[in-house]
Amino acid sequence: MTKKILIVRTSSLGDLVHMLPAISDIAAHVPGACIDWVVEENFAEVPSWHPAVNEVIPVAHRRWRKSWWAPQTREERARLKHELGSRQYDIVLDMQALMKSVWLVRQTHGERHGLDRRSAREPLASFFYDMRHRVEFWQPAVVRQRKLAASVFGYEYEGEPDFGLSRFTENAEVQQYAVIMPSASRDDKLWPSGHWQRVFDHLAGHGLALRLLAGNERESARARELVAGRENAEVLPRMSLTEVAHVLASARLMVGLDSGLTHLSAGLGRPTIGIYKASTPVRTPLQGSSYTASLGERGAEPSAETVLSAVEQALAHDSERTRTLKGLDGPEDAAGQQGLT
Repeated sequence: MTKKILIVRTSSLGDLVHMLPAISDIAAHVPGACIDWVVEENFAEVPSWHPAVNEVIPVAHRRWRKSWWAPQTREERARLKHELGSRQYDIVLDMQALMKSVWLVRQTHGERHGLDRRSAREPLASFFYDMRHRVEFWQPAVVRQRKLAASVFGYEYEGEPDFGLSRFTENAEVQQYAVIMPSASRDDKLWPSGHWQRVFDHLAGHGLALRLLAGNERESARARELVAGRENAEVLPRMSLTEVAHVLASARLMVGLDSGLTHLSAGLGRPTIGIYKASTPVRTPLQGSSYTASLGERGAEPSAETVLSAVEQALAHDSERTRTLKGLDGPEDAAGQQGLT
């Protein structure tokens, strides 16, 4: 029997990546699950990557709030309200617990679930749910989402998180380049240029080309400045999220600031090093099936030496994993396993 489920989680990129293992859990534990997902239009590609998602329903809150009462905005809101209101769901699950997500939940028909007031970022949101669930706040985001889904549907999840990104990883061939994400939307997240130069030199010493990501022209300019004069470096043009995911899936490793793309790299199972400076990794650590390092803390950036040490561990881990997959493990390889975390 089909169980129609609507997931409400609109943004941001990192939060959507953290959601994917919960979708895998629902698909594995709920017979006949048919999952729709409401998401911000700019990130609509992300839910579509997961094979268990039936339909992606875009919303444009970020664009609408710039002109909330404009005729076009009002027309688009009315269309979305009609679309959501015309459907009947067994479960409507708000994974965001914000008043902007509650606005969407209120347009739906179905049993509405969300966090209780002690668990939600915006406690007022909890008053609009039919069923409320307690999930401890200070734990990794992936765990928190998996626990909420398990509480709603009455199962116990187990095992490492499955991000459902096999469309990128199954046929990906790892190439000799490192992806770098040196930019962020806020200047207080930036890492010193001198530190980046040391990382670039170190990666070049391992024979790795550099591919830098940037989200806008300002970030592209910063990236070009960082790698000026380096023949082995390339600032990639603006791409779709799907195109970026393919680039990440074939990278030897990624080093990036705390950003959605860095979390996506970890979710794709690539060795990933995250640099935290304006946020804490306690609630949003990198998680994935390969080596990850979430370095730094709010107000305490990691040193270049700390990041270089993590780069060495990431490369050693990836080499060891490759040997294992090719069946080349043997006593002569034991030294390569020392000191890995």
